[in-house]
Amino acid sequence: MKYVLIGSIDAKWALKQEERVKAGMDMAKKLGVKIEQTHYVHGPYDFVDIADAPDAEAMLAFSLWYASKGYGKLMSLPAHDGATMARAGKRAGG
Repeated sequence: MKYVLIGSIDAKWALKQEERVKAGMDMAKKLGVKIEQTHYVHGPYDFVDIADAPDAEAMLAFSLWYASKGYGKLMSLPAHDGATMARAGKRAGG
């Protein structure tokens, strides 16, 4: 399942990018989550990731871990491809 992760970085980790990212990638791999893309943004959030997770529990575990380490906060949003949207539309009567 694909997810869009929208995240913030806690101020104490803002200048420790390499350490935070390495730890995050290591934990993601341990949970079976693949971070496919990372984009740093300006505004209320600091980054947007595209991730592939084996299930919702793995994604939830990653989010809980990230927050528990004090790195910041994550919002994970399930992401659906066009084919899934088309099938859902048909099921909805479209």
